[in-house]
Amino acid sequence: MKSRSMKQERIPSAISESNHPLQSAQGCGCDDDECCSAALETDPLTGGLSEAVYAMLKGIGEDPHREGLLKTPERVARSLRFLTRGYSQNPEELLKNAVFTETYDEMVVVRDIDLFSMCEHHLLPFFGKAHVAYIPDGKIVGLSKLARVVEVFSRRLQVQERLTQQIRDAIQNVLNPKGVGVVIEARHLCMVMRGVEKLNSVTTTSAMSGQFITSQSTRNEFLRLIKP
Repeated sequence: MKSRSMKQERIPSAISESNHPLQSAQGCGCDDDECCSAALETDPLTGGLSEAVYAMLKGIGEDPHREGLLKTPERVARSLRFLTRGYSQNPEELLKNAVFTETYDEMVVVRDIDLFSMCEHHLLPFFGKAHVAYIPDGKIVGLSKLARVVEVFSRRLQVQERLTQQIRDAIQNVLNPKGVGVVIEARHLCMVMRGVEKLNSVTTTSAMSGQFITSQSTRNEFLRLIKP
């Protein structure tokens, strides 16, 4: 295996450079129809989503004016805003707010982090578990922030491969540890509900840096620790 430097250069990231149109919108994300209906009136982006859902209902042959669908455009708009709220958050800044100086230099692993995201190809959900590890080099981060990083990136339109790399890169950029390891195991409804319709398929992706690449024993330890 080709050797790489233990200390890696900062990885270029588009984390805070997303120009997604939802990034600047303000939405409460609650389930209160009155609250969110008021928000729709003052939020042109969410209102635009509502209009698009109305058109989609008509496009599939439904009647948006029938009782069961009267508030569906608003509900779907709020749901989409909630499911993509990661565009308005910067995971690297989130990590920086919980970095502490510490001499601990063994592997830190947080496994079985629940993950829910949306496939950018079909706008259908994929969900599963993320396992995150790093080897500190003078700095540690609050454990909950590792789960938060997973949450922020997953609440965007994604492909699993890129999601795995983004989680790794954010941790590497902020902590500059001796290595980062990320593994995601997920089920994709675009494979279950449509297309090949394989109900039990699970997709596994991994992204590593530093000692997780250069040291086979380190990599093996991580993979052993995340086994059920």
